[in-house]
Amino acid sequence: MSSRTRTRRNAKNVLALLVAAVMIFPVYWMFATSLKTPGQILSDVPQFIPWPPSVENFRRALDQPEFWTFARNSLVVSLSTVALSMLIALGASIAVVRFSFRGRRLFLVVLVLVQMIPQSAMIIPIYLMLRSVNALDFLPGLVATYLTFVLPFTIWTLRGFVAGVPVELEEAAMVDGCSRLRAFVQILLPLLMPGVVATSIFAFVSAWDDYLFAYVLMKSQGNYTLPVWLVSFQTQEGVDYGAMIAASSIFSVPVLVFFLFVQRRLVGGMTGGAVKE
Repeated sequence: MSSRTRTRRNAKNVLALLVAAVMIFPVYWMFATSLKTPGQILSDVPQFIPWPPSVENFRRALDQPEFWTFARNSLVVSLSTVALSMLIALGASIAVVRFSFRGRRLFLVVLVLVQMIPQSAMIIPIYLMLRSVNALDFLPGLVATYLTFVLPFTIWTLRGFVAGVPVELEEAAMVDGCSRLRAFVQILLPLLMPGVVATSIFAFVSAWDDYLFAYVLMKSQGNYTLPVWLVSFQTQEGVDYGAMIAASSIFSVPVLVFFLFVQRRLVGGMTGGAVKE
């Protein structure tokens, strides 16, 4: 390897490290601040390593009323959104790629147009629609709302993965005696797992992080989710910054755990090649 090539590679590695450090630092600062005392948080001199670490902020955050109710609601809504969006998107993407039907191109155009509409512009129509069917302040209504924004992306993304799998693989399996359903489960689905994992991460994060729809569509406190819970630390008496940052850290943990749980399949599936004989 020439010195010029080595220098170029080292420069790229240094640049990648700098970009990673810039992206990781806010997350580190959030978790580090959550372990500081109120005096350290409001100090004019930044303290990059909290010492001695304190868990008082986490105690105050978890002592907030209805925390576990909000956590349960967030998990139910997020996991339901992921499960339903994957089930519907898989069927829709396969139908769009594998079958020809009238309105197929129009359907794809609509998918793109729906993704261009700002979510905040849809809050009033969605509110009126849910009210007309008595679905306000109802967790399944919130799940249906999230599906309207998650499904266009998941269908469009999975469509690309389905198109990348040769149809001859399924045809060969059916010639050997497999039904269409068995060919899907044993042949197509394993090859689509990278796309399923990638889109499930998007669906989970979209539902988990939403504040606007959860606040507007849910009326009773028992149906609130964790993003709405974060606002409770700001009162007329002031803002409890320590507890709020600790609550933000707690709120971030499930997303990090979910990504770490699926990232091996995501990376491995994308780099493992196409078909193994």
